Amino acid sequence: MGLTPIVIIASLIGGYLLGSIPFGVIATRLGGLGDIRKVGSGNIGATNVLRTGRKDLALITLIGDGGKGLVAVLIAWALVEGLDHDVAGLSAALAGGAAFTGHLYPVWLKFKGGKGVATFLGVLLAVSLPGGLLACATWVIMAFLLRISSLAALTAAALAPIYVLLLDPSPLTKVWLAIFMAVLIFIRHQANIRRLLKGEEPRIGADKSK
Repeated sequence: MGLTPIVIIASLIGGYLLGSIPFGVIATRLGGLGDIRKVGSGNIGATNVLRTGRKDLALITLIGDGGKGLVAVLIAWALVEGLDHDVAGLSAALAGGAAFTGHLYPVWLKFKGGKGVATFLGVLLAVSLPGGLLACATWVIMAFLLRISSLAALTAAALAPIYVLLLDPSPLTKVWLAIFMAVLIFIRHQANIRRLLKGEEPRIGADKSK
């Protein structure tokens, strides 16, 4: 049995609205720091929140942004429980892709969102645990060795589709979802890529005045 139009619409709209929740904006405002979009790079993600010096708020943002992607996929799985595995995988991929898109282009922030790394990892963990764990490990290792958040994110995004393809390719929609998210991450990191090529990308923990 295939997906019904209602399930498809629910997966897309529900995933998008959940992904649109701007945890970085909410956490910093409740934490008394004002609008995070006026701080540092102006990004709403955990890396920019960390630039405020509030590690607690950065952690909340990281968990929230990653968690909303994971939860969107889990809800989609629950909606199609008992259906064919490939069909259920498609529903999960739709919800995960929608949640990821929602973070990048949130309706609540006039479609100006973050770069999607935490949400990408949350979605990936939910749709393909082996691939998601390896992508997370890749980010951690690269960030630890090179101290450049954007490079760690780009490396994890580039390798994620390969991880999923090799370790957990069924259904194949998981691989296409990983590719879709990786492409958008590279698009959202264009400015970072230019700075990386010039050797000007700031390192994690670097003095904010430099």
